[in-house]
Amino acid sequence: MITESPVLLLAPRINETGLQLRTAAGLRGLRAHTATSWQAPRELLGAPVHVYGGPLFGDAVGRELGLALLEPAEDWLARLPLALAGRRVSATTLAEARGLHGPAFVKPPADKLFAARVYPDGGSLPGPELLDGDTPVLVSEVVRFRTEYRLFVLDGAVRAGSRYAVDGELSVGPLGQDGSEVLAFTHDVLAASASQAPLPSAVVVDVGRTDHGWAVVEANAAWASGGYAAEPDAVLDVVLRSAGPDAQLPATDRPFRRELPAVLR
Repeated sequence: MITESPVLLLAPRINETGLQLRTAAGLRGLRAHTATSWQAPRELLGAPVHVYGGPLFGDAVGRELGLALLEPAEDWLARLPLALAGRRVSATTLAEARGLHGPAFVKPPADKLFAARVYPDGGSLPGPELLDGDTPVLVSEVVRFRTEYRLFVLDGAVRAGSRYAVDGELSVGPLGQDGSEVLAFTHDVLAASASQAPLPSAVVVDVGRTDHGWAVVEANAAWASGGYAAEPDAVLDVVLRSAGPDAQLPATDRPFRRELPAVLR
């Protein structure tokens, strides 16, 4: 029987954040459903569904469930002012990046099509036999982030945050003594984004401290991001907005909808 109450649908391979969101949803009276396969549950067709899981799961169920999955523009980081990005960043194609003659940090903007890391030159990137040359990539100067933090943002304001790395190694904890600086810098990033590099209304922004000050790491889809030590109930608010019924999506968020494939069964 189809219910009109909102449902939080979780991917089959549920992670720690998924478990926390399932508990948070239950505490506020929302039904949570953990998928048993990479298919849209038949009993949820027509229901107001919100999803949490990786891009593969979102693509597998999104169109059939009528979802709008929000994600930042591929060139968002490259459009930020240099003072906030903390290094030169360009949005280009894999074919262009293969022509690099020196080291650079190269990553796919959204999906993990290949490893995001420092490559010694363009010849070290995946070749045309693996990925098409028109694959979008971000190429940036090499910087070292000493500490990295994840902020869950809703309507231009930080709702929750967590530290997730120190010197490139996983290190989960609260914002801690850097909290006020993290929030002040993120406020500047969000203010610049409002005019120069817009973001969806619900999104994750990662920032960090380098040897030269604060810089943006990247922005990601909230519905596919780990919460780390962020407060689960606040994370849930951001996730629900970031991946819900397309029919309920405000016009301002429509440019940020992920293009969902048609899945043949």
